[in-house]
Amino acid sequence: MASQDWFDKDFYKTLGVSKDVTDADLKKTYRKLARKYHPDSNPGDAAAEAKFKEISEAYSVLSDKEQRAEYDQIRAMGSGARFTAGGQGAGGFDDVFGGMFGQGRGGGTRFQTNGNFEDIFSMFGQQGGGFGSGRFGDSTGGYRGFGGPQKGQDVTAHTTLDFITAVKGETITLSGENGKPFKVKIPAGVSNGQKIRLRGRGHPSPDGGESGDIVVTITVRPHPVFTRDGLNLRVTVPVTFTEATLGATIEVPTLGGDPVRLRVAPGTPSGRVLRVKGRGVESKKGTGDLLAEVQVAVPSHLDDAAREALERFHDLEPKENPRAELMAKAGAGR
Repeated sequence: MASQDWFDKDFYKTLGVSKDVTDADLKKTYRKLARKYHPDSNPGDAAAEAKFKEISEAYSVLSDKEQRAEYDQIRAMGSGARFTAGGQGAGGFDDVFGGMFGQGRGGGTRFQTNGNFEDIFSMFGQQGGGFGSGRFGDSTGGYRGFGGPQKGQDVTAHTTLDFITAVKGETITLSGENGKPFKVKIPAGVSNGQKIRLRGRGHPSPDGGESGDIVVTITVRPHPVFTRDGLNLRVTVPVTFTEATLGATIEVPTLGGDPVRLRVAPGTPSGRVLRVKGRGVESKKGTGDLLAEVQVAVPSHLDDAAREALERFHDLEPKENPRAELMAKAGAGR
């Protein structure tokens, strides 16, 4: 807002306070008006939004000691004053700025202009934006840049969850900054490093605005068996050489539930993944699967009978080199 507007607007009248209003009473009055005319309380009401803008402009000036002093000084010159370019008539730059700096008409300071206020206002540290601190006319961060109450400060917290708690979800209790406990609802499927925001549970606003939030950062302990793959759960399942070769039906654990039985087809190699539908993470985003990766376990100890039987099998097994294709591909890439 240009300084010219300071002559035209009575900020004390806008807020309904006297010129000697204290800072405490000014803030109290502003909070009451801000709550009454805030656009969130009057959706679609253009008149209320305009009124909210007016009281925010008024408060942004009167709540700042430097700007309030400058405003009072300018208003004391008379609400009908106008800036005019050149000439010696009453109401020119000599009268306005001379009064501000203690110099009357004919003093040592003269202002010449072609009608461009930006030239004059640039002397005060801003382009066409008012006197003094350079803050007037800038957004104070409130509703749509109108100013308005500030949001309270956020509070940060951290918690570590068991793997199954993170997958299934649960309501937990944490201790706040003042030692007072508060509850946090952990949604099913929360992941390691995710943040949960509790709106309005942080520090109160200093001037009647919204309270801040509590932001809880989640750390998930690893599970000894299961890992996360998005909404899927992964588990590595060992099978014997015989089971992998001849085929078998095996039991596979699930997270927090009964085991499921899976069929291992004959000739199943290590690394093959068997899928169990719907036994992964259940969340609002959907439900994942359980992915069981087969790993052929090689026996480390054989008795004489087992060794003899295996040697007989070796004599009978197909004479295929399982590394032949690997070697061929390696040679082709030279």
